[in-house]
Amino acid sequence: MTSDTATPNTIVLIHGLWMTPRSWEQWVPYYEAKGYRVITPTYPGFDIEVEALRENPDIIANLTVPETVEHLASTIRALDTPPIIMGHSFGGTLTQLLTAQGLGVASVAINSAPTEGVRVTPPSQIRSFFPILNNPANYHRAVGYTAEQFHYVFANTLSRDDSDAVYERYHIPAPGNWVWAYGLIANFKPGKQETWVDYSFNDRAPLLFLAGGADHIMPPSVNRSNADHYDKSQALTEFHEFPGRSHWTCGEPGWEAVADYALDWAVTHASAAHIRRAELA
Repeated sequence: MTSDTATPNTIVLIHGLWMTPRSWEQWVPYYEAKGYRVITPTYPGFDIEVEALRENPDIIANLTVPETVEHLASTIRALDTPPIIMGHSFGGTLTQLLTAQGLGVASVAINSAPTEGVRVTPPSQIRSFFPILNNPANYHRAVGYTAEQFHYVFANTLSRDDSDAVYERYHIPAPGNWVWAYGLIANFKPGKQETWVDYSFNDRAPLLFLAGGADHIMPPSVNRSNADHYDKSQALTEFHEFPGRSHWTCGEPGWEAVADYALDWAVTHASAAHIRRAELA
């Protein structure tokens, strides 16, 4: 993968937990109509339809973050030019981990789950995680939400009927150990865990955090704290909040504004970063 162009032509979209690449089905043609090649890599084992994963979630129960990161990194390294990387929810965590490897020309973490060291835990986040954390046996299972729980966690700005339609179209179980390990335990275990990044790393792509003001599971305070952890890095990190938007911000009405802001920011700052590197070369 070379980096001799200032204008990226490829966008990599990384889905979050309880979702598959299907969750990007509106963004793909939207960005393609703007002239971009759009890639939606999945996690290992998630490369079957939503309905099949619901029927047999055991195939993803023991998936690990390192193998997921390596799978995604291999996909990105195989591209002929470095892409813009965007990730939603835990896909935002994965986006940060990939950016920390020096991948991509600009990165956007949307409603991102935090990397290690972010200790802000609002009450709505605790309530959102409780259905997964209330049973220790869920650590070894792929666990999903009920439709009622999903409405609170993901789609609280929608009507219940609209939320249920989103649930039926997109929701799948997810590895419970990811919630236990990275949502509860990581900040209390000694040493560096699998979601640790070097917040002071300078030679990385510009990174934008986008937060939904009404997000229950990854509220703006979590995303802002995550962004603030990068304050010792000379690489650009910015934060922007969209008031009144839920965790389902990539699909709820008005998602185009989020997609446009993410893309415009990424293209602008990828080009600026390329010029700065050329001047320093």
